Amino acid sequence: MKTRILGKTGWTISEIGLGCWQLGNDFGPVEEKQALAVLEAAMEQGINFFDTADVYGAGLSEERIGRWLASSSSKPKIATKVGRDAALYPDGYTKEKVKQSLQASAKRLGVDVINLAQLHCVPRDVLFAGDILAWMEDLQKEGVIEHFGASVEMLDEAKFCCQSDKLASLQMLFNVFRQDAVEEIFPLVEQQNVGVIVRLPLASGLLTGKMHHGYQFSEQDHRSYNKDGAAFHVGETFNGIPFDTGVDLVSELSGKLTANQNVLDVALRWILDQPQVSTIIAGASQSSQVIRNAQASELPALDGELHARLKGFYQTKVRQHIRGGI
Repeated sequence: MKTRILGKTGWTISEIGLGCWQLGNDFGPVEEKQALAVLEAAMEQGINFFDTADVYGAGLSEERIGRWLASSSSKPKIATKVGRDAALYPDGYTKEKVKQSLQASAKRLGVDVINLAQLHCVPRDVLFAGDILAWMEDLQKEGVIEHFGASVEMLDEAKFCCQSDKLASLQMLFNVFRQDAVEEIFPLVEQQNVGVIVRLPLASGLLTGKMHHGYQFSEQDHRSYNKDGAAFHVGETFNGIPFDTGVDLVSELSGKLTANQNVLDVALRWILDQPQVSTIIAGASQSSQVIRNAQASELPALDGELHARLKGFYQTKVRQHIRGGI
């Protein structure tokens, strides 16, 4: 497993991280034993950066990580998120409530101080008011958190967050079906020493190449109940692309690859070819998926011709289908 530096934290972290949304049962049910096996498999693969949130399974994901940490000698860096809990979202944000929410996360994780706390796609008016970023700076000074970052939906939100001198990281939607950050954000984060944490690298599983028309998801799976943005931002599910359209696009993309290439490998390697990216938080509900995702770290860089082809495919075939803005 290759490593990279995560922005202002200075941490050396695995370039493939573990996204723990699935461990909250938000992609369908995951048994406790299975969840703990996923965490253990990640460490065995050299993954030392886990990402979760207080609202994943109403705290279940954090609790499972906490139970695993208590029984393990391994100490990966744990990033969690704050701002979407009902006590805060959509209009109950105060510094004290944010602090209380973070302290509750620390308790579930079984830690004294949160390694990295990220604003969790807070409403645009709350973010752009600027107070919440100042609160995070204060909470860092108070020792509630070591570092803070922001998980955002839109590129203009990413640009705004980078104005904070203490911002350590940005968590962003970024994949071969959402490429605009390369030109609009990456020069800025490089200048500001902000680490980029990539979420939804496989567009909610579309880019695994395993999905097909008529594919059925569990009722608990956000890919069922949020496919058109009914529960939260549409961009968080299938990249904002209508599912059947996404299946067709992946099929067309697969046809443009050589016989020894597959969509999943190309999708992950394309992200890793961006030097501004610190880590990809690939989600997993099974140990086998963790192992499969980790293998991307050993893949050779894609050649320039393929990069050009992927950029052209995105601009001419994909971008027009993204709902919810970019």
